Amino acid sequence: MTEFKVNGDFIPMIQLLKAANLVQTGGEAQIVVAEGEVKYNGQIDYRKRLKVRKGDVVEFRGNTIRII
Repeated sequence: MTEFKVNGDFIPMIQLLKAANLVQTGGEAQIVVAEGEVKYNGQIDYRKRLKVRKGDVVEFRGNTIRII
């Protein structure tokens, strides 16, 4: 599990995927979210503009990120 520190209250899901180097571009991030490849706190989530906050867990292609 990787920990990712958020500066501020939240980070949008698409920006998190890019910042964690799990995707190359914002467009790719939008596609993988829309196709249901991303889990948010254990559930598949299709919201591209989802606000990920401290304590949340995001899973994508075998990678788990805990927001701190």
